[in-house]
Amino acid sequence: MKKTILFAAIALGAMSASAQAIEQPKFFDNWSVGVDGGLTTPMKNHAFFGSMRGLVGLHVAKQITPTFGLGVEGQFGVNTSTWNGTGHSATAFDNSYVGTYGTVDLFNLFGGYTCETGVRPFTIEAVAGAGWGHNYVVGHGDQNYFVTKAGLNFNFNVSDKVTIGVSPYVAWNMNNPGASQTTTAYNINGATFNLQASVTYHFGGHKFACVMPYNQAEIDALNGQINDLRAALDQATATANANEAKANDLANQLAACNARPVQTVKEVSNSLNSVRYVFFRIGSSVITADQQPNVEMIAAYLKNHKGSKVLVKGYASQDGNLDFNIKLAKARAEAVKTALVNKYKISADRIQAEGEGIGHMFSEESWNRVSICTIEDASK
Repeated sequence: MKKTILFAAIALGAMSASAQAIEQPKFFDNWSVGVDGGLTTPMKNHAFFGSMRGLVGLHVAKQITPTFGLGVEGQFGVNTSTWNGTGHSATAFDNSYVGTYGTVDLFNLFGGYTCETGVRPFTIEAVAGAGWGHNYVVGHGDQNYFVTKAGLNFNFNVSDKVTIGVSPYVAWNMNNPGASQTTTAYNINGATFNLQASVTYHFGGHKFACVMPYNQAEIDALNGQINDLRAALDQATATANANEAKANDLANQLAACNARPVQTVKEVSNSLNSVRYVFFRIGSSVITADQQPNVEMIAAYLKNHKGSKVLVKGYASQDGNLDFNIKLAKARAEAVKTALVNKYKISADRIQAEGEGIGHMFSEESWNRVSICTIEDASK
């Protein structure tokens, strides 16, 4: 009995240790069924080989963890002889056994279950079980008795689903020890030696899914990262909303500016006669239809005054990126020059186009998106 208790303790410890790194399987996972065949013979008081008989059986098992498994089995001793010389059984079998058993994979117990490779090609299991034995004896009446067993399974896993095993074990008749009637527990006189081979099929294979262990510090760190990302997302959303509101405000300002009539800026000296302004929309160097008359006025003056030239200086407002606005100011000056040359056939050497970058001439910021065209009259 001490051996059984020790075996159960080892099995429970193995189950507990394996569960720490293995994902909890479902009830219908890791079931198997197999057929058994072999030989059985008494350990004492009979001829070892002369009393040997065949043994056939079936077993159904479930692997609880990579280390620990449970099963039920049924076995029958073939009717070829009797051990007590009192006559043959009237059935095809001399005896039968139905019981439960537990297994401990010694390789996984001491070497650990490897999730990368899964099931090993060869394993050794310790086996212990108990159940009901029954003898069919003509003239002496059937006999029922309590049986315990212990042994080893040598398993060859030929595939993920098929295992071929060889199992030597000893079974004890706990009620009838044979020659000695004074002791009933684990008496060799009431024991049999059994050697059987088995073929087992595993439904769905017999692998276990491993879980990655995390400690609390790692979990707290991951939660902190998640919270930081959520805060960053909220900040980005707020920034995007603010930028959208700013863009809408700028669009409204541009629409209001475009709706106002163009006003001539009063400057000292003869600016009314010598300066013209071509205004642009935000971020654009395209001359719109409402600004085309200003370009036409410059072209008309240059055609009527053959010795005159024009200096075109392009500007940008402070909105947006500085490098982009510098290029935009140059593009606005070039746009006026291109229109004078291509549309009005003014000689390019009479036009000087320069980009001046950010303009600060007007207090109304949108007016600084402009090309200022100054007529240079050779007669003056």
